[in-house]
Amino acid sequence: MTVMTKWLDRCKSASLASLTCTAALVGASAVHAQALEKELVIATTGGLMEKTLVQHFYTPFSKAKGVEVVPAAIEVPDQWAKVQAMARSGGMEFDIVTATPPDLVQKKDLLQPIDCAKLPSVVANGVKGACTPYGVIRTVGGMQIGYSTEAFKGANVPKTWADFWDTAKFPGPRGLPDTGDREWWVPVAALLADGVAPDKLFPLDLDRAYKKLDKIRPNVTVWWKSGDQLQQILRNKEVVMSMGYSGRLISLMGAKVPINVSWDGAIRDVGYMSIPKGAPHPKAAMAYLDYFYASSPEQHVAFVNAVNYDTGNGKTASLFPPERRAMLATSAENFDKLIVADYEWIGNNRQMLRDRWIAWLGR
Repeated sequence: MTVMTKWLDRCKSASLASLTCTAALVGASAVHAQALEKELVIATTGGLMEKTLVQHFYTPFSKAKGVEVVPAAIEVPDQWAKVQAMARSGGMEFDIVTATPPDLVQKKDLLQPIDCAKLPSVVANGVKGACTPYGVIRTVGGMQIGYSTEAFKGANVPKTWADFWDTAKFPGPRGLPDTGDREWWVPVAALLADGVAPDKLFPLDLDRAYKKLDKIRPNVTVWWKSGDQLQQILRNKEVVMSMGYSGRLISLMGAKVPINVSWDGAIRDVGYMSIPKGAPHPKAAMAYLDYFYASSPEQHVAFVNAVNYDTGNGKTASLFPPERRAMLATSAENFDKLIVADYEWIGNNRQMLRDRWIAWLGR
């Protein structure tokens, strides 16, 4: 008996009328009512993320639905290059791909529209915005401040992006990213540091942002290129604080590296699951998206503990003890603090943002 089956049986035997159980039962019935393809190819970034998805979601889904899940290890930029090439040739190989929020705007012509009404478990169990017309949230984190607890102690600790820029009160070398979505992450942080209200950020005033960035630039000693490098510069004390992926920073805290984080003004960092147009197994893909949210809360807890990123399941945070819950992006304490960008504007201005970033950094 699978984890999913046991959980559904508990719902039935307890005669639960909760929205969670009702949606799961409806979703399960809908899936069984249609014949699924026997294979599902999911583009995954490899490493720990792929291993953990296989253990807690891919394998249980395969056993529950009789669908073989085939992970395709490929980094996101290469994934999109391949998707574009396959779309041109008409030979799509992927059923589910990884997307960032701007990708859902910039690359939506390559994606199959998603009818959220056909994903009742996502609607019932997901955080706000878990299902969108072109993607379903897989992971939620934040680009936040990580700082040395040896350099800053007691009440004198950085909490905001204004503090990050305040090199008099909080002296020492900084780290900022030159990877991923840095062309808007970093300007957003600069504008917040300069006093712009979160609801007034967009459209981004890039002249103001880069004027603010000019002030912090002499103190940025590392423009990190990967999550591994981010962890390395904090572990080796090359910087006293850095913008960083919450999952990577919380992993360091778990490893007893003397750092702490602030969620104040953290920029929401979301990974979506999307279905490319021409996906060879579209029914299995939709079934997996719903299964991801219908699966037992224990599966999500185990996943979060392994990768230190939340899933989009809004029911999970309440299962953690208070100290651990305080580190979760989807907890009640943190979720409303996250800065949610105008992804439509970003997606429509992506190349301009990148050109501006590259020109500034290369000066």
